[in-house]
Amino acid sequence: MTETTRINVGGTSPYDVVIGRNILHTVPEHLGSGVAKVLIVHPATLGARAAQLRESLLDRYEVLLAEVPDAEAGKRVEVAAFCWGVMGQADFTRSDAVIGFGGGSVTDLAGFVAATWLRGVTLIQVPTTLLGMVDAAVGGKTGINTAEGKNLVGAFHAPAAVIEDLEMLHGLSQMEILAGFGEVVKCGFIAEPEILDIIEADVDTATDSTSLEFRRLVELSVGLKARVVGNDFRDTGQREILNYGHTLGHAVEYAERFQWRHGAAVAIGMVYAAELGRLTGRLGDSVVDRHRSILTSLQLPIDYPLGRWNTLLAAMQRDKKARGGMLRFIILDDLAKPTVLTGPDQSLLFAAYQEIGV
Repeated sequence: MTETTRINVGGTSPYDVVIGRNILHTVPEHLGSGVAKVLIVHPATLGARAAQLRESLLDRYEVLLAEVPDAEAGKRVEVAAFCWGVMGQADFTRSDAVIGFGGGSVTDLAGFVAATWLRGVTLIQVPTTLLGMVDAAVGGKTGINTAEGKNLVGAFHAPAAVIEDLEMLHGLSQMEILAGFGEVVKCGFIAEPEILDIIEADVDTATDSTSLEFRRLVELSVGLKARVVGNDFRDTGQREILNYGHTLGHAVEYAERFQWRHGAAVAIGMVYAAELGRLTGRLGDSVVDRHRSILTSLQLPIDYPLGRWNTLLAAMQRDKKARGGMLRFIILDDLAKPTVLTGPDQSLLFAAYQEIGV
């Protein structure tokens, strides 16, 4: 029997995140008895596997497939409308279900489709990338992008379960795995220093998806998000710490027209946040330097062109985390001690950017 780890995400709509290997057969256990129809939202690259998942469900459900663009290209209202159309033509009711089968962008999209169809239907997330497993698929945040920015349209919609089959990571490029480590490292700096210790001890073993160390990193990252989300599902307080590195990171994604991997942009954002912390006198040199050394060991970027500042600042000012026209950044008082920096002077912001600009 496959060994699994179950991490419960508490709160008003509790659910389990199940981590293991070769566990896709457990999906029906979480769909519930009232479901008759299921829509599997998947990218073209997972067409064959989505078809296999469909076959495994056909003895219990009517199952449809919705192939969508991968990465940020899929997070558009036109793609969501395509999925709504499939559901409408198949007469999906409120008792039916959606499965998000893909990376973080696909699970974001599938979650948004499930949240908005008839004001909410059952959702199962089956993330197939490291980023999806440790971040996007866990927490109940769903969203799509607009021309003005990332994730500006969305809804909170808790899944019935998240099934994380580590076997799905086999065959992914090392670049894809390393990009997912942006979110893993974030968890290490804001709350779980064991993550940083594991990476520093042996980066090759830590990034090997078949190793026990890799699985431990996934469990630590998911466990942290489960605790935070359970206490603050609608992002009104503690959950804000999960945005470490994301204010500038999202701006980088926007400036790059969403062609960059999310984890790479967040890596730059974390170094920027660390420099903000240092300039405010809160964060010591050793922790800032640790950001740079760990991210560099993971082949993630730590700098960005200096001449792009005005574009980034404009994007940050439109960011959904800004409140009352004031920018908000998560910075560190020390390792695993996140705090909020509200409305910093633009001269401070630019000074920090000069520390990462090239």
